[in-house]
Amino acid sequence: MNPRHRRGLVLAASITGAVLVAVDGTALTVARPALQHDLHTSVAAVQWAGTGYLVTVAALLVFAGRLGDRYGHRRVFALGVTGFAAASLGIAVAPGIGWVVALRVLQGAAGALLQPATLGMLRTAWPADRLAGPIAIRTAAIGLAAAAGPLVGGALTAHLGWRSVFLLGLLPAAAALLAALAVPAGAGSPSTRSPAAGRGSRHDGQHGSGPGSEHGSGLDLPGAALLALALAFLVESLVTLPDIGRPAVPLLCLAAAGVLALLLVRHERRTPDPLLPPALLRSTAVAPPLVVLLAASAALQGALFPATYYLQDVLGLDPLQSALRAMPLAVAMILAAPGSARLAKRHGERAVVLPGMAMITAGALLTAGLGTGSGTLAIGGCFALLGTGFGAVMATATTMVVRGVPAARAGVAGGLQQTVLNTGTALGIALATTAAGRTDPGAALAPSALTMAAVAGAGTLLAARLPGRAAGPTAGGAADPAAGPASGARPEATGRR
Repeated sequence: MNPRHRRGLVLAASITGAVLVAVDGTALTVARPALQHDLHTSVAAVQWAGTGYLVTVAALLVFAGRLGDRYGHRRVFALGVTGFAAASLGIAVAPGIGWVVALRVLQGAAGALLQPATLGMLRTAWPADRLAGPIAIRTAAIGLAAAAGPLVGGALTAHLGWRSVFLLGLLPAAAALLAALAVPAGAGSPSTRSPAAGRGSRHDGQHGSGPGSEHGSGLDLPGAALLALALAFLVESLVTLPDIGRPAVPLLCLAAAGVLALLLVRHERRTPDPLLPPALLRSTAVAPPLVVLLAASAALQGALFPATYYLQDVLGLDPLQSALRAMPLAVAMILAAPGSARLAKRHGERAVVLPGMAMITAGALLTAGLGTGSGTLAIGGCFALLGTGFGAVMATATTMVVRGVPAARAGVAGGLQQTVLNTGTALGIALATTAAGRTDPGAALAPSALTMAAVAGAGTLLAARLPGRAAGPTAGGAADPAAGPASGARPEATGRR
């Protein structure tokens, strides 16, 4: 198949898969009240539908990425899309809340399979120094889906009922599956996709089977289990943190996550083929942008959560009017993502991420000043700042993370990126809700947004320490300080001699 045609199919599958998850992320929020009333259940039971999905997907993302690295991202992506669509169809016909919760957990497992693969397929299809463009397009598509999701979901719920919302993703799921199946077999596998990949493996073989080996000999199931449990307890502690009636629950979950993390570190240092190579986590090409992404995701979602209540409870807007007020965020994100790729190529990644984090900080500060007399322009300006900053940071930092590892570790890198975004969302909402205390989230917009401004400010300081230009991967998955800037020497050169 023509390389350009193959890359077009890979990009189409990656974008459609990412959009599928992004649209679904708004579905339960929009449909929650109608679902609760129709199934005659409690708010807490409906909340478990969201929590079950979030905990499952966060726990399995990195291991799912490893599966893609070993068995091929195209194959794992197709399995994830199929499972995601099947779970959505099941929820649409579920007879009770128990079925909804169980199917959301299954959907989380399927989402964990497909999300890292959307990035892994891009990493194995494009040279590392040309990844910024397709990742920026993917980020813009996610912004478009985030804008359209609440509008379409709200209209479907109002006219056809909450079940129709979960049928919304079937068409993009079918399109993503067809695009993935049209890609030649082996094109998404680092071990078979090209002779260059094989040369990379021989090169790595000179260094044994350590963390940088191109293709590990095992899946590190003990490490995967420890990581999954640690992340599950961490996310659960963040989800339950705002519940001031049960303060012991988040503390116990956090303690359990800490113990499991220590056991994981010990295991990963001793196993010959670790799930998370220590060199990868110490890499200056991977770790710093991941931490910045965590701060950006937490600040954005932590500001949006009370802002949504502010629009509806304080200003008295209906869901559709609220979605229209928030539209500048998605529009700004769509425009910022492609523009950031061009700016990063010309001026370096730090020159894009640093102003992006500063914009998120400014947007959160201005959001804290919104009140009952704030007009459409003031509200739109806050959302535009948040969207511009996050679009630039997400596209650029994601490129740095995925480009900073060998192609054979692209799935793990994609899993780490998605884990950070999911954890950041849970962290931001937990901090915002905790800052609000017993006050209604909409009425407590100021303290919550100020807390998020502090989080974004910390991320801005971290962004200032990023390298001017992202370094390329070495055999160990870490940046090679002797190799010079990535723009001067092709980042994938270690695997293409």
